[in-house]
Amino acid sequence: MSSQLSLLNQVLPTTTGEINLTEVPTEWLIVYFYPKDSTPGCTTQAVGFSCLKDEFDALNTTILGVSRDSVKAHQNFTEKQNLTINLISDKEEALCQHFDVIKEKNMYGKKVMGIERSTFIFHNGKLVKEYRKVKAAGHAEQVLEDLKALQG
Repeated sequence: MSSQLSLLNQVLPTTTGEINLTEVPTEWLIVYFYPKDSTPGCTTQAVGFSCLKDEFDALNTTILGVSRDSVKAHQNFTEKQNLTINLISDKEEALCQHFDVIKEKNMYGKKVMGIERSTFIFHNGKLVKEYRKVKAAGHAEQVLEDLKALQG
């Protein structure tokens, strides 16, 4: 994976329209990947980031969640959970492949390819921190604390 966002100069569909990661208006960007809308861990994580959105906003930071779900599924998830963050639909797995988050998983004894919960922090388009094999509970709080430390 490249540590520069400039390689991702493409328009992506989100719950609120289209976005280009290279044109995010904030100095800091958090991109987190999760397996599936409306599942327990993914709901915990999305609600966690949503609850802290004002604090991230105060730190000049945009938060974007990414999964392979459709925009419609994202919109339903957003509405049901009152999410305040934007979700990217990566049905073609372009972002997932770029960030190398598609991994073999064991689901009920069956091997499947799925998204490994991962988070990336960028400052002015440059990767400054990444998290792999993330546990959903408490993750948003950890990212917020690490972001504050990075901003010094």
